[in-house]
Amino acid sequence: MLNFIREIPERAGVPSKCIVNFIERLRKKEIPMHSFLLLRHDKLIAEGYYAPYQADTPHRMFSITKSFTSVAIGLLADEGKLSLDDPIVRYFPDKVPADVHPWISAMTIRDMLMMRTCHAATTYKRNLASDWVESFFTTPPTHPSGRFFHYDTSSAHTLCALAERLSGKNMLDYLKEKLSPLGLSDESYLISDPFGVSMGGSGLVAVPMDLLKFGYFIYQEGKIEGTQLLSASYLKEAVKNQTATIVSAPIPSEACGYGYQFWRNEKNGYVCYGMGGQLIIVLPEYDMICVTTADTQGIGGGNQVIYDALYEEILPFLSEKSLTEKPQEPQLLSVMLSKLQIAPLKGAVHSVCADKISGRTFEIQKKQTASSPAQRKFTKIHLEFSYLNKDDNCSDSFSRSADGPGAGTLYFTLEEPSTPLTEENAAVTETEYAVSFGLGTLMTGIFPIYQMAYAASGVWLSENTLYIKAHIIDEYVGSVHFELSFGDNDIAVFLKKQEESLFEEFQGHLNGTGTTDI
Repeated sequence: MLNFIREIPERAGVPSKCIVNFIERLRKKEIPMHSFLLLRHDKLIAEGYYAPYQADTPHRMFSITKSFTSVAIGLLADEGKLSLDDPIVRYFPDKVPADVHPWISAMTIRDMLMMRTCHAATTYKRNLASDWVESFFTTPPTHPSGRFFHYDTSSAHTLCALAERLSGKNMLDYLKEKLSPLGLSDESYLISDPFGVSMGGSGLVAVPMDLLKFGYFIYQEGKIEGTQLLSASYLKEAVKNQTATIVSAPIPSEACGYGYQFWRNEKNGYVCYGMGGQLIIVLPEYDMICVTTADTQGIGGGNQVIYDALYEEILPFLSEKSLTEKPQEPQLLSVMLSKLQIAPLKGAVHSVCADKISGRTFEIQKKQTASSPAQRKFTKIHLEFSYLNKDDNCSDSFSRSADGPGAGTLYFTLEEPSTPLTEENAAVTETEYAVSFGLGTLMTGIFPIYQMAYAASGVWLSENTLYIKAHIIDEYVGSVHFELSFGDNDIAVFLKKQEESLFEEFQGHLNGTGTTDI
């Protein structure tokens, strides 16, 4: 099994101070990092995890999955089970309609790998309840394939379905078997679509070390511990600039071209890219691989901030020779790495308003709800606070003079219709849920309804406005935001979620009126 030797940065020609500067730059830019790993000259020189994330915490890797799918296709080509120039319709006679469009009929596996399909966007997102793979063949195309780069996750999803058909296995299981010398973790898995096909465009859940091993395998052109696991010729083509991306690229680091489900970067290297800051940045000219996990969703240009921090704080200071060791600098880095954590919200942790609202119930106006496909309606909200007093390590009551960090719990009641909901069966039930949060610190828990781990903090934006942010740190990665504004006897709430497909209840505005204390 592939294991990396850990070494202090200076022995790999990297000043520890530069890595400290990299960490500090991302902190000052308020990028919610979850982990990063740096490999140089085959040595692991830095490895950091932002609590509550740890080395063995599985993380959703989003579109990095596409690069794994590309490798699966390459392996099947090596086995002679497909050719990259085969039309994709050949392999899905059960999904292709009789009147299939000729542009779809002509589309090849190579076109799909290069994101040069005949679709301008992901096809299954038009109707998530329909067969995701079938949608790739039934959605009307916008142009002939092979012409333009358009980012299309349904292309990778269909390629994953092809890999599973030809291998007879779950795609990740197939990869773990074929790439067994990598020792990909037992914790890694692929989320499936509603029809049982692995989400080959975005469904990988793995630990950061899995990404480093995968990136190293690509960098070594498929040869690990003396064994050629995948043909070098395929990987050379896969990471080469096969198609221009400059027309549609949202940031400079995505404007450098695309290979077979791999991005090119500004430093003549390549990247496995996943939404939200999941990155495997391979820099052959620097003999370096950088892996990051994060949640930059909702932060304009957030991924570019990560690239720029690496390119400007570390790359200019590399040496091909070992550097003179200054013990205090590696020690400083080591201490910093041991104390990394997702940062709580910055701002006021106390407000006189908390005394007035703690334990008070607010009834939400009838027929008012956030935009919820599940038809859940908010009916009640109340909060409770506690603080650690300066001279008392455990205080159950809120104190305006408290000097230490505090905690709160947001309780909300949802009215949920019976299932199935009919005219004869219109009964509803009410369920109370709770989200706990730190004030000046993070609190972890299980987010209600979805039963996913979260870490949350709160801050007073003004005397009467409380902001709570819950980081979702589970199979789905994102955040849920609550902005609560309190009047003399009323509440207004703004709900926002930054996550791809769930938490729809937490979008929109609520208004309510205060009742008696509970």
